[in-house]
Amino acid sequence: MAEYADRYWNSADGIKLHYRDYAGPHERPPILCIPGLTRNARDFEPVAERYAGEWRVIAIDLRGRGMSGYDPQPINYAPPVYVADVNKFLDQMGIADAVFIGTSLGGLCTMLLAATDNERIAGALLNDIGPEIEQAGIERIGDYVGRGVRFDSWEAAAAAVAAQHQAAHPTWGAPEWMRYIRRVCREDKGGVVFDYDLRIADNFQRAAGKPQMDAWPYYRALDGRPVTILRGELSDLLSETTARAMVAGLSDAELVTVPNVGHAPSLDEPESQAAIDRLLERVLARA
Repeated sequence: MAEYADRYWNSADGIKLHYRDYAGPHERPPILCIPGLTRNARDFEPVAERYAGEWRVIAIDLRGRGMSGYDPQPINYAPPVYVADVNKFLDQMGIADAVFIGTSLGGLCTMLLAATDNERIAGALLNDIGPEIEQAGIERIGDYVGRGVRFDSWEAAAAAVAAQHQAAHPTWGAPEWMRYIRRVCREDKGGVVFDYDLRIADNFQRAAGKPQMDAWPYYRALDGRPVTILRGELSDLLSETTARAMVAGLSDAELVTVPNVGHAPSLDEPESQAAIDRLLERVLARA
């Protein structure tokens, strides 16, 4: 595993937020990784393994996830607040711009940040997310997010999660599911639980029952930047139609489909790694 330092910054409202800092040269923009709804910085270990040293890799825990503090006001578990946290981090660290890799919710945050200050974005990879989200994916996430489940062991947790999500990763076996569960869960009082504040489900459930907002203007704010849309072939969240429209909507966008994978690619697939390689090459070419 690539070496990293656990570091922290404080949000504007005083919550202690965590990030993994993998060392790399400061003359290049860092790779800034933002995880999905129930995920955390550990999701980006494959990115760090491949690029740390050659690039500085920063993987953050959004508030309420991983080693970041929980918010006493669950209403703050919302993309505009996450983006404010990221902006404060960039300001505090003196980072002018970064290559954003955003999985699902992390990609939504990347689009929203682009709409407010696209100079911060040297390039972006949106992992299985776009400005239009399929209802089937929303309903699937709603079936499990926020449910307080405790497993007796890591093996029991891996087996249960595999049974629930096998359709998204049909080629995974026991080792892959154990790796996955070690990233999304933690030990607690003799059991294994998911590593996030269950109250993040409150805002998700409220939003799931409302018409989707028009997020295309946020996405189009990425125009002029190298952008990669990474889509799982079996995704129930990002349709092929939307992904192709996303490519057509920007001047420098590439669509990469990861075969036999649903929501979301884990970024260790050969197609994902090659896509990130090309994105970074495009960023350097622009610089």
